[in-house]
Amino acid sequence: MNRKEKVLNFIKDNRETPFSYNEIKVMLGIYEENTEEFDNILSELLNDKSIILTKKKRYKYNKENDYFTGEFIGNNKGYGFIKSDEFSDDFFVSPENRKNALNKDLVKFKIISEKKKDKRREAVVVEVCERNNITLVGTYKNNKNFGFVICDDKKFDKDVFIPKGKTKNAKDGEKVVVMIKDYGGRGKNPEGVITEVIGYFEQDGNDVISVIKEYNLPSAFPKDVILEGEYIAKEEIVAGNRCDLRDKLVITIDGEDAKDLDDAISLKKVQDNYILGVHISDVSHYIKENTIIDKEAYKRGTSVYLADRVIPMFPKCISNGICSLHPGVDRLTLSVFVTIDKSGKVINYDFVRSIISSKYRMSYKEVTDILLNGKSCDRKLKKMLSDMKDLALILRGNRKKRGSLDFDFPECKITFDKSGKPVNIEKYEMTLSNYIIEEFMLLANETVAEHIFWQNKPMIYRIHEEPDYDKIDKFKVFVKNLGYNLKGSTNGLHPKSLLKLLEEIKGDKSERIIQTIMLRSLMKARYSLENKGHFGLASKYYCHFTSPIRRYPDLITHRLLKLIIDNKFDDDKVEKYTSYIDKASLHTSEREITAQNAERETEDIKKAIYMKDKIGEEFEGIISSVTGFGFFVELDNTIEGLVRYKDLKDYYEFDEKMYVARGERTGKTYKIGDKIKVRVVASSPQLKEIDFEPV
Repeated sequence: MNRKEKVLNFIKDNRETPFSYNEIKVMLGIYEENTEEFDNILSELLNDKSIILTKKKRYKYNKENDYFTGEFIGNNKGYGFIKSDEFSDDFFVSPENRKNALNKDLVKFKIISEKKKDKRREAVVVEVCERNNITLVGTYKNNKNFGFVICDDKKFDKDVFIPKGKTKNAKDGEKVVVMIKDYGGRGKNPEGVITEVIGYFEQDGNDVISVIKEYNLPSAFPKDVILEGEYIAKEEIVAGNRCDLRDKLVITIDGEDAKDLDDAISLKKVQDNYILGVHISDVSHYIKENTIIDKEAYKRGTSVYLADRVIPMFPKCISNGICSLHPGVDRLTLSVFVTIDKSGKVINYDFVRSIISSKYRMSYKEVTDILLNGKSCDRKLKKMLSDMKDLALILRGNRKKRGSLDFDFPECKITFDKSGKPVNIEKYEMTLSNYIIEEFMLLANETVAEHIFWQNKPMIYRIHEEPDYDKIDKFKVFVKNLGYNLKGSTNGLHPKSLLKLLEEIKGDKSERIIQTIMLRSLMKARYSLENKGHFGLASKYYCHFTSPIRRYPDLITHRLLKLIIDNKFDDDKVEKYTSYIDKASLHTSEREITAQNAERETEDIKKAIYMKDKIGEEFEGIISSVTGFGFFVELDNTIEGLVRYKDLKDYYEFDEKMYVARGERTGKTYKIGDKIKVRVVASSPQLKEIDFEPV
């Protein structure tokens, strides 16, 4: 047996041990930077998915020697960063090394320095491979013979030159959409033409329209999509050979303002067992693959819930009409029945096509009032709600025992007057009824994911990968400096360790900062053809199944589950869906991120509008983030404002490791979690910024 065979056998016999590229080279006796021999061996290892190649590597092997590709992330100060799938950390790019790369561009780059102490690794852009900004939204500034657009995207740090005659008669200060024709170069700004004039930011809802245009959200449905939707909505609803549940006590529980009701629940207690029914709108019955309406839904990927409006994935006749589980009307559903014993263990489950007629459309507040405040209701309903509460608490307790993480970061509710102006902003309180729905939907998602996994069929999973080793190492050091220990090996961290830490810090002054830095240390959840489990939920199998009206991956899951139920998942369909899901996972993950960013921006705009009337007023808050230029303070209603160091009477240094700002003269410190009283000094909805000063 030669050396190569010995090394390969050794690696395969130790599959659970992560091996770095350099370790493999040393074992093989290969010391050159890149060789054909190593290329062949690496290919063999990469084809075996059970072998772990650790992220703790200096470089990822690449045939092009020292050249890599990644996304350039701009900064309004001229420098930038490169994010690459081939490395766990970003690279710093100085202004002179960016080669006219602009935010979101795909670039080829070369590493020019490794990480040293607190300094990031540095890279130089070798070539801009692909421009990813074609249109941008910004504010038009007029000049005598030309104009320019200041882009809303702060990471796009170049003003766009607009030649005379290409302004579309935009007025100074109006929001516009600009199409870039020339990306410029050293000493020359990008050049473009204005394709649309939105209007002044403060008027006619243009604040939110600007965000819609910035993220290229498809607000209006094409006429042929609406016509197809209206035709579908006229279909007669018949039971056929479906499981008829119309006489059963089935209810919906949602927010008071919800219009698209895609999940209903039922519960029956038989001796010590619970039979839970989760009934999800059978959207896939109406929306067939590759139809006009299906292609539009795929393109959108998700409904977008902006601060004052919703951009739905389907036209209203579908999302709020025939597919919405309104009370007192027949609706087609795909039901999951799960039998659970008194300890919370799943002992049986079944999937059926069904038809329901919801008996009650309930809000979270109503259910909480019945369960906790003694509000009267129908006797059978009260008994079922009480059993639901008991089961949800059992499931929640079990989820905690296995290590499932819950971060207590508050959301807000914004109330508008008739003119669309925000008149009240308050923290959205999670109630017992929220937890009931959350636990039942989680269980349904896990049950579907595990069933399809063991059928060995292609599936669109919702995954949350294990944290990056380097980030967890840094987090360990950080919490140790605060007096806490995070147990577990670097390469084998279990979510139970993080959960134990979260429980230890409850009520402690360091709770907020530890929660914040822990969340930053974790990966982001995404969709994937490959099942990698859900670290945050401590779940081996997870998918999205319960919201097909507003999330396209759920619709895919319904179609896959039906193929299995009907025993129609033949080899051709396996091949088709394997290829399709691989692409759909990437697309829907990207659409989700776009939606989240747009939702966050519109919320920030409305918060800034609300605080314009509060300038000069004082509030209590806590420090939610500390940066190199200032610290953010969050008020009890979730509104955040910035305190800038330059406005303070001392010079403050930022300790990046401990997220603390320390005054050079006074020694005064500001850190995440500190309580502080502030005064509102400025608010700019266009910039999405609120400025505070300490009182």
